[in-house]
Amino acid sequence: MKSLMLFLQEVLNELGTWCGTSTVRDIKTISDRVEHEGLSFLTITLTNFGSDFQKCLDQGYVGSDQFVGFPRSGGLPKFLGGFLRSVFDLRSGRLLDDPDVDAIFAVRQVTLMFGKMKLPCTNARQAKAITGYIEIEREVRQHDTTTDTSCSRDFSRVAVLLWADVFSKVEKKVFDGGISEGIIPAHGPGSTADSLSGNAKWENRTWTERLDDVFPFGDFTLPNPRHQTEQRLAGYSLLTPGMELPVKVVLVPKTMKTPRIIAMEPSYMQFMQQGVAKAIRDAVEADDIANTLIGWSSQTPNRILARLGSLSGELATLDLSEASDRVSNQHVRNLMVNFPWLSKAMDATRSRKADVPGYGVIRLSKFASMGSALTFPIEAMVFMTVIFLGIQNALNRPLTRQDIVSLLGRVRVYGDDIVVPVEYVHSVIASLETFGLKVNADKSYWSGKFRESCGEEFYSGEDVSIVKVRQYLPTHRTDVTEIVSTVSLRNQLYHVGLWRAVRYLDSLLGRLIPFPVVTENSQILGRHSYLGYETQRICKDLHRPLVRGMVEISVSPVNSLDDVGALMKCLTVGSPQSEKFDEEHQPAYLDLPVLGVGHLERSGRPRAVNIKPRWATPY
Repeated sequence: MKSLMLFLQEVLNELGTWCGTSTVRDIKTISDRVEHEGLSFLTITLTNFGSDFQKCLDQGYVGSDQFVGFPRSGGLPKFLGGFLRSVFDLRSGRLLDDPDVDAIFAVRQVTLMFGKMKLPCTNARQAKAITGYIEIEREVRQHDTTTDTSCSRDFSRVAVLLWADVFSKVEKKVFDGGISEGIIPAHGPGSTADSLSGNAKWENRTWTERLDDVFPFGDFTLPNPRHQTEQRLAGYSLLTPGMELPVKVVLVPKTMKTPRIIAMEPSYMQFMQQGVAKAIRDAVEADDIANTLIGWSSQTPNRILARLGSLSGELATLDLSEASDRVSNQHVRNLMVNFPWLSKAMDATRSRKADVPGYGVIRLSKFASMGSALTFPIEAMVFMTVIFLGIQNALNRPLTRQDIVSLLGRVRVYGDDIVVPVEYVHSVIASLETFGLKVNADKSYWSGKFRESCGEEFYSGEDVSIVKVRQYLPTHRTDVTEIVSTVSLRNQLYHVGLWRAVRYLDSLLGRLIPFPVVTENSQILGRHSYLGYETQRICKDLHRPLVRGMVEISVSPVNSLDDVGALMKCLTVGSPQSEKFDEEHQPAYLDLPVLGVGHLERSGRPRAVNIKPRWATPY
């Protein structure tokens, strides 16, 4: 905690130098409040201050209901007042005609950099998160019973305009059946509800009647018809709907304010979800219109549009709360109502029940929570369909294909990050809320010059994105996770230009590990520099420069695989048809294994990560 405070002091002093203001009182305020409130002042209270600041940028003034808990001087909080006076008028609180972009960055960097630290929440906050999960499920179920029939018809009609070509291609693959026809399933390395890990998933002998009706067990888990003998097929269990394993709802660290809720799918469900998700991804990427509207392999298009929106004021950025948990299964049915085989595949690969801590097994009305491989692509399609319904309502006439084409490059969805033209923003928000979705007003911007999408923020075209602290700063060499995180933090700060803070971290890390100068591509945990890289000796065999530093070492658990399971893994994950599943181009929503040396002997996520000193190239 002491090292965090010293680090924050270096950051504040340097930003004060940037903006020509004193930060002595700001540092004292932070120190006093951390002493009384603890780390939550940095991770929660300061983050709320930063969120209010961003909202003030968007609305153009400091409201009386913002910066609660911070004394004021005139129309502005005293805390960080030196920076705020370069952005807002001291007396009225109105946004200046030409605010200082450096001051905007400074306030955001100080207040928001601790908001995403991966720390456990209190038991009370965890309980609140679970209660919220149950409450959202109740709201989704209630909304399904009150949805107007005409809304559902309009939704299905717009869905056909947007996704008919995509769905037709995927439906053909589902109808034709079999891996050879293009539905290529795969297992990921993550945890599952049936507690199978790594290579053990490839020996799974459990299937469901719903899956078998669309994706026969023998066709998708055995390499070829010769293996589909009576002996091979006799050993598997076919579960009725009532016997199916529910998804397992778990909490994982996200921030001190709230945990992330994940629903772990059974391995057999995840297996086929990956296959259908890949087919959808391929069809979207092959469609010029769909690929312009949505995506899940790159956040760059959304970020470009956010920057353009901050410059011109013509594009709004919207953020949804509890996005995946508010997508109803009824939404997905209406989305694909004209594609019966694809609808059947969606239903077959969807888990219908969830085991929720403290509540037992409940039946789900939502399509799926985070944890399903289909959540990310399907929610993007649902959101985009609802967005164009909002645009149709604003136009006050039926939407046409020409309308969609005319809006390409101005409308896009990545996950729960949405970009839409400002002239339609109110109608789009109303449409989203009509379908039970919730717009996060604190993270949605359309009035001023501030925009945010996919983790990058812009003001009037200037990048004001910040560097975030993810872990405590390390105190011993055994603090492996903290060392790796702090090396990344140091290098991000270097590229931003906060070099006093960089020197502080260099001193801290230099006492714990060898810390040479390397390039961004080196496997060595080292310092980045615009002046090149360091050479400590020359390799006598390859005659290339070497440096000594720490290298991350992680070993997957021993988990051997042979016989039919090994052949199936090599034919699917390692086949030419799935060659796109590599580390560099792997889509964000997929978490698939990459075949390497020894993959049939060891598999799954490493139980621990270590660092070891090694001689390696600095590039």
